[in-house]
Amino acid sequence: MSQIDLSLVDWSRAQFALTAIYHWFFVPLTLGLSFIVAFMHTIYYRTGNKEWESITRFWMKLFGINFAIGVATGIILEFEFGTNWSNYSWFVGDIFGAPLAIEGIMAFFLESTFIAVMFFGWNKVNKKFHMISSWLVAFGSNLSALWILVANAWMQNPVGMKFNPETARNEMQNFWDVLLSPTAVHKFLHTITSSYIVGAVFVIGVSAWYILKGRHIIFARKSILIASIFGLLSSVFVAATGDNSAYDVAQQQPMKLAAMEGLYKGDTNAGLVAIGILAPNKEIKDVENPFIFSIKIPSLLSILAERDVNAFVPGVNDLVYGNKDQGIVPISERMKKGKTSIEHLKKFNEHKKQGNTTEAERSLKIFEDNYKDFGYGYLNKPEDAVPNVPLTFYSFHIMVGLGFFFIVLFIIALYNVATDKLKNKKWLLKLLLWSIPLAYIASELGWIVAEVGRQPWTIQDILPVSISTSHLSTSSVIITFFMFATLFTILLIAEVKIMLSQIKSGPKEL
Repeated sequence: MSQIDLSLVDWSRAQFALTAIYHWFFVPLTLGLSFIVAFMHTIYYRTGNKEWESITRFWMKLFGINFAIGVATGIILEFEFGTNWSNYSWFVGDIFGAPLAIEGIMAFFLESTFIAVMFFGWNKVNKKFHMISSWLVAFGSNLSALWILVANAWMQNPVGMKFNPETARNEMQNFWDVLLSPTAVHKFLHTITSSYIVGAVFVIGVSAWYILKGRHIIFARKSILIASIFGLLSSVFVAATGDNSAYDVAQQQPMKLAAMEGLYKGDTNAGLVAIGILAPNKEIKDVENPFIFSIKIPSLLSILAERDVNAFVPGVNDLVYGNKDQGIVPISERMKKGKTSIEHLKKFNEHKKQGNTTEAERSLKIFEDNYKDFGYGYLNKPEDAVPNVPLTFYSFHIMVGLGFFFIVLFIIALYNVATDKLKNKKWLLKLLLWSIPLAYIASELGWIVAEVGRQPWTIQDILPVSISTSHLSTSSVIITFFMFATLFTILLIAEVKIMLSQIKSGPKEL
């Protein structure tokens, strides 16, 4: 552990977080807007109404701007696995690389092929084929998200693989276990539907701006009608998939759940924190109340985590120091087993080189028996297994609060546009407009919960972040960090300016 350059680890994490956060500014709008455009295109195809053609063309243009800039950040993000995280890539390349390869070959090929037809096929190809191309772009975009999220879900819950001690790599044994693991299914459904909310809020907010300005009223009303229906259905589905995701977290990553709820001492009939302010000086194992203020919904956390009102939900202290009554092994014991596993992996390779088959097999057996705690052998102390509780807690609760806010917002928007009362309510139009940044905040917070909440792990329980980095100089990572920060900021500013220019110009009358 003394050879680990912690500054390199921190800067590598910062660079990857920077890239991921900027990339995620573009992805949700691509995923959500693609389906909204496909719905609008279908209405135009079935009605032949030129107004729907104008509506489709306008939102399609904004989708294209966002898609093009999002691709640039996505490519850089994937390259960073090789440049900054080569130890990780070597350790899991046979598994992690497969979904990413499929994403490039299948999904990106699909969307990049038909996006040309979608944009340039007006009056050049069959109308039905043109409409279908919009759907294929939408499916391609979401299929791309599927494979990336499958790869991420495997990091959260590594399944369908076996470690090869001779190559020191994890190798895939069952592709379907990786693709269809509950973690992958829940993560995919929750992430894409939350992205649909971003697309819906974007369309509603921009349309509300037109009504405030007294421009393109019919266009704006029809856009809000489609987006509010799409957004309401998506937001209800987000709540359902969020519940399933939380249950999966409780089963696979109980420490993350404890951080999400600021739960230090486990309890039966555990209540879910509806609103809470954490005590800033709270430390692990002290007796201080973790909350300055909190309102809890009785027993709901037990139901959410175990589907049992009387279930015990472990807290941070239980998971770190153990709980004999609940059969929870302390991390100190898992660290010992992890070190044993690491030690006998080395001995296995040494004995194999020496031709000592008997001892090699013995060491291999000990290694395999302790492999589930392999990653704990690299921790310095048990407390290292605890993520940043305040950041995870506040990110989770703000995200959930905004999720319920959007359900109400879509209902109000749908009612008012259906009854033609929207144009007379400037306060509501302004609320719809300024909800656009709230949708992006909620989406980014979801990833903070997912990634910060699982620290210190790159792969849950198997590989910590501290040994996943490449052998680079810290200075090179710092330099590229600021290079990327500058580049991504320029790209974001460019997109916002281009978007605003197109929005100000408005849809063309056909």
